[in-house]
Amino acid sequence: MPFATTRDGTRLRWKELGQGRPVMLIHGWPLSADSWDPIMIALADSGYRAVAYDRRGFGHSDHAPTGYDYDTFADDLADVMADAGVEVDAALVGFSMGGGEVARYLSRHGGRGVSQAVLIASVVPYMLKTDDNPDGVPQSTFDQMTAGMKKDFRHFFTGFFEDFYGDGVLVNKVSQEEKDWAWRTAMHASQYATLKAAEAFATTDFRPDLASFTMPTLVIHGTKDVTVPIDATARAVAKAVPGATLVEYGGEPHAVFATQTERLAKDLVAFLDQGGRSGGAA
Repeated sequence: MPFATTRDGTRLRWKELGQGRPVMLIHGWPLSADSWDPIMIALADSGYRAVAYDRRGFGHSDHAPTGYDYDTFADDLADVMADAGVEVDAALVGFSMGGGEVARYLSRHGGRGVSQAVLIASVVPYMLKTDDNPDGVPQSTFDQMTAGMKKDFRHFFTGFFEDFYGDGVLVNKVSQEEKDWAWRTAMHASQYATLKAAEAFATTDFRPDLASFTMPTLVIHGTKDVTVPIDATARAVAKAVPGATLVEYGGEPHAVFATQTERLAKDLVAFLDQGGRSGGAA
């Protein structure tokens, strides 16, 4: 199990599968790189090298006492890429808060080595409701989340994952075992990191970063996502980024990596194939 040591000494666990053009996968809150396993298999079977890592404070990575801001997260991504030898012609794929790493890496590191970008159910460009972002999520919602986590961390995530996976009155989108895995994974994360990461994705404004999306960009989002509403995020990106392709998954919740795994894998591979499976510097 390889670990990359970041510029501030934090050890981040990463893993890979397959050979070919590299695809960097950045997971969502509060999970780990293992949430990408089915997609990694599909990418490897399609001729790509899939690389995923655990964000600091999550999964098997160090529970660092600092660094839960997007500048540091973007530097962490750069350090993992360097450790994994991902230098040219890479695709960056960010799910949920992982979309923020994609956006901030592109602006902070000049898009070095990146030829394609993918945002899946992403928090980009801005989650918080403000006068100039009326479709965002009210601050009171994030305050309630914080209060719930501080009151009973373990109980909070039982309810959170029902919305995350789109549980309904008549049908559940995923198995109980999938939700049990997510809950257990969240419990292995640092509670401090979980709180600080939530604060980061709730309040970071990525609108200035959008100008750095100069490469082909795919945006995928469920229309019934109550965790990260589509109007403030995916649809806003599609309007702001020239040439971005928006694919809306009708009726789907936040966790499309689990509720629409096969479709998501096919859409990713089709997009990646437009850039070729090998070669080309970026």
